[in-house]
Amino acid sequence: MLGKGDIAPDFEADASDGTKFRLYDRKGLCTVVYFFPKAFTPGCTKEAKTFAANYPEIRMARAEVVGISSDALDKQCEFAKSTGATFPMIGDSTGAICKAYGVLFPLVKIARRVTFVVDNVDHKIVGRTEHLLDIGRHRDEVLRLIDELARTRRLE
Repeated sequence: MLGKGDIAPDFEADASDGTKFRLYDRKGLCTVVYFFPKAFTPGCTKEAKTFAANYPEIRMARAEVVGISSDALDKQCEFAKSTGATFPMIGDSTGAICKAYGVLFPLVKIARRVTFVVDNVDHKIVGRTEHLLDIGRHRDEVLRLIDELARTRRLE
């Protein structure tokens, strides 16, 4: 699995918001790339709603969010609508993006609950977090990583 300091693999895919999402085209400070196992499961629904609730704060920090699971795009569109997620969500039914990031569970071929914060300038991963059960802690860690990158940029 990729970690801090690794270059995040670029990807391009159709997203739930009707756009073509490409990681390396993102502007602003960073992109939060969060992987989750399956739409409409209790933990994944809670996580998506948590990111949706915090999305305005994340955007104010000049960061973006994209959610990715092993589902098909049409399921991601339904899921985004049901959770109030206004950020793009991507269905990775082939597993190509999940494989590139090393987040697939070996036997079941679904994504682990892992989030990468990717610097939009050099595409390096500035942090990775994975909290399978404590979704609040997951969100807190992501917000901390965004804040840390913003402080570093102000010092440069």
